Amino acid sequence: MASGAELLTNVNTWIRLLKGLGVTLLVSFLSVALSIVFGLLFGWIMTKRSKVVKVLSKIYLEFMRLMPQLVLLFIVYFGLARALNIHISGFHAAIIVFTLWGTAEMGDLVRGAISSIPKHQYEAAASIGLTRFDTMRYIILPQALRRLIPQAMNLVTRMIKTTSLIALIGVIEVIKTGQQIIEATRLDIPTAALWIYLVIFMLYFLVCYPLSKLAGHLENKWKEA
Repeated sequence: MASGAELLTNVNTWIRLLKGLGVTLLVSFLSVALSIVFGLLFGWIMTKRSKVVKVLSKIYLEFMRLMPQLVLLFIVYFGLARALNIHISGFHAAIIVFTLWGTAEMGDLVRGAISSIPKHQYEAAASIGLTRFDTMRYIILPQALRRLIPQAMNLVTRMIKTTSLIALIGVIEVIKTGQQIIEATRLDIPTAALWIYLVIFMLYFLVCYPLSKLAGHLENKWKEA
């Protein structure tokens, strides 16, 4: 009977796990890219004074924060597909759900960053003849981005970790790949689960830890600036 350590000397094991990690990162970064685009727009909309806009934005934000991502995945993948009689792959369902979630979170970060800029900077820009567009472009957004980027990078790490849920809707990402390897070797290698999940932990750590450290570094650097 082989040991779990021997399983990790199999090149095919590493190839399969890295392919699964590639799917995890693809879902994460596509969702992040879309979340940044829509989040910037949503955050800007949230700064508007309209009561209707504020109420609708608040409802969307709270719904996305309170609803578990797993439930949203099931609603989109199982519920909407049957209700609308359309086929949605697990991959596309994951992109939809994480983009909706990421847009809400990113939008709130953008709103907070813009709102944190002192009002006298708007007044100073108006006093030298800058339009509202130029004020936002040259004065407000550069400062807001310095406050936004570290928090946005923390959101990226959260999204990468949360994508582990997509294994439950059939997406062959790193967790699902690990489960397949464990199932295929469970008779010959009873301890396979321990070794495979330790490797998966290491892969997540190697991806998320540098992002987390970089976010902390940028936050401390820009606070001192």
